[in-house]
Amino acid sequence: MDAVVLVPVKAFRDAKARLTAVLDGPSRARLARWTAERVIAASGELPVYVACDDEEVARWAGEHGATVLWHPGEGLNGAVNASIAALRDRRVSHVVVAHGDLPRPAPLAALVRPGVVTLVPDRRDDGTNVVAVPTRSGFEVSYGPGSFRRHLDAAMAAGLAVEVYRHPTLSLDIDTPADLLHPLVLEVLPSWLRTNPANHLPSSAG
Repeated sequence: MDAVVLVPVKAFRDAKARLTAVLDGPSRARLARWTAERVIAASGELPVYVACDDEEVARWAGEHGATVLWHPGEGLNGAVNASIAALRDRRVSHVVVAHGDLPRPAPLAALVRPGVVTLVPDRRDDGTNVVAVPTRSGFEVSYGPGSFRRHLDAAMAAGLAVEVYRHPTLSLDIDTPADLLHPLVLEVLPSWLRTNPANHLPSSAG
C-alpha cells in the first residue's frame, strides 16, 4: 500500500500567535521550524508532502526533502482536503496528516491501517493532532475547536472503519504558553528557547 505523510505548514512568521506573551516573533518562527522538522523526521521512510502557501515554507520543505503542494488562500481545511484529493489522483492510497507543531512525534507509519480512518486526539480530546485517511474513503478534515469529536462523528456517520489512537506524545502540541510547560515537552525543548526553565538555572561556576 502506498502511504505518505502530509504536513500542513503555515508561514513561519505568522506561526504560534498565541505564544506572543512569552516569545517574540523570531523565536516563534524558529520554534515552528523546529517542531515541523521533528514531524518530518517522524515520517521515517514514508514520502513527505508539505501543504503551504508561503514561499519561505516551500523552500524549507524542499531543503528537507519534502514535496510541496501549493494551496494559496485555501485555509487549513481547504488545503488539506485538496492535498488528499491530489494525492489520491497520484495513486496514493493512504495519507497521514500530521500537524507541524508536534514537539514529540512518534513514528507516523504505525498509524497506517488499510481501510481505517485513524484519529489521534490532542491531550484535551479537543483537537486532532494526526489523522490517517484512506484516500478513497471520502473522509474530509474539519479542523478547528472540537475537531476530534467532529471527525469521529463524521467517520461513524459515513460508516467508515475508525480507530481512536490516544498516544502519550502524539497527543502533545504547542498552542499556548501552558503547553510549553508540560513535563514531556520540557524534556525535549531546545536549549535556545527562552521559556526553557533550564535557561534560568543559576550558574554553578565560581
